[in-house]
Amino acid sequence: MNQGYSYQSTLASSQAIPWRIEDIIGGEKRLDFSKPFMPETFARVEPLTFLNDDEKRTLNQIRGNAYLSIFGLVEEFILPFVLDYARPQLQGDDYRARALLLFASEEAKHIQLFKRFRRDFEDGFGTECPVIGPPEAIAKAILAHDVLGVALTTLHIEWMVQRHYVDSIKDDQELDPQFKSLLKHHWMEEVQHAKLDTLMVESLAAGRNEEQRMRAVEEYIEIGGFIDSGLVQQVEFDLDSLQRATGRELTESEQQEFRKVQLQANRWTYLGTGMTHEKVLETLASLTPKARRRIESISFAFC
Repeated sequence: MNQGYSYQSTLASSQAIPWRIEDIIGGEKRLDFSKPFMPETFARVEPLTFLNDDEKRTLNQIRGNAYLSIFGLVEEFILPFVLDYARPQLQGDDYRARALLLFASEEAKHIQLFKRFRRDFEDGFGTECPVIGPPEAIAKAILAHDVLGVALTTLHIEWMVQRHYVDSIKDDQELDPQFKSLLKHHWMEEVQHAKLDTLMVESLAAGRNEEQRMRAVEEYIEIGGFIDSGLVQQVEFDLDSLQRATGRELTESEQQEFRKVQLQANRWTYLGTGMTHEKVLETLASLTPKARRRIESISFAFC
C-alpha cells in the first residue's frame, strides 16, 4: 500500500531541500501585478467574455490570493492533525518520529509564508479581498471527523499540490515569477508530505475491517462537502472583490455566469484535481476496491 515509501527516505529527501521564508519573499522579491498569478486551467477567466483583459487579469490575481490563502487555511488543520498523530509515535522508530516532526514544522512554515504573502498582496493590489474562514473554526469542523477520513483529506490535498505545480504551473511562462516561486517552494516540501500521508493512511487503516474503512471514506466525502460549501462562499467574495477592484457592477446575468464558471473552476482546483489523482485513487483502492469506485462515482461533478 505504501508504494515503496519509507520514513527514512522521506526524511533524507526533506533535509536535502531546506529553504527559509526570508529567502523567497520580501525586499526585492515582490509580486508583479502586471502579470497573471494563476494558470488558466484553474482561474478560468477566459470564458467570462463580458470582462476585458485588465478585468480578467484582476480576477486572476484575486483567485491567486484566495489560492494561497486557502492553502494556509487548510494547513492550519493539517498541522495539529500531524502533531496529534506523531505524539504516540515518538518512541520506537526514530526516523518516523523525526520525519513526522519535520512534516509539522514545514506545515507551520507554510502557514507563516502564506500570511506573509497575504500582506504583500494587500499592499500591492490595493483592494481588500476576503477569504473564507476563520481558520480555527474550519480546522475544528474538519478535525471532528474520523481520523482516517481526515488523513484521506490530507492525502488528497498533498497530491493535489503535486498535480497543480507539475501539470499546470511549472512550465507556464506567463505567470508572475514571484508567485511561481512561492508555489515552487511549497511544492518542493509537499512532495515528501504526500509520501508521509500515504504511510499515515496505511497505519490508521490497519486493523479496520472493510465497513469501518468505508465509513472513513464517507467522512472524507463529508469533509469534501464542507469544503465545497466554503467554495460557494469564496465565489461570492471573489465577485464582490472584482466589482470593488474594477469599479464596475456586473449585470444580473453576468453575475450568474460568473458564479457558474467560477464555482466549477474552484471545484476543479480544490476537489476534482485531488479526487481524480491516480495516487489518491491507488491508496483508496488499497483500503478496499469499493473505496475507489465510490470516489470515481462522484468525482465527475467536480471536474
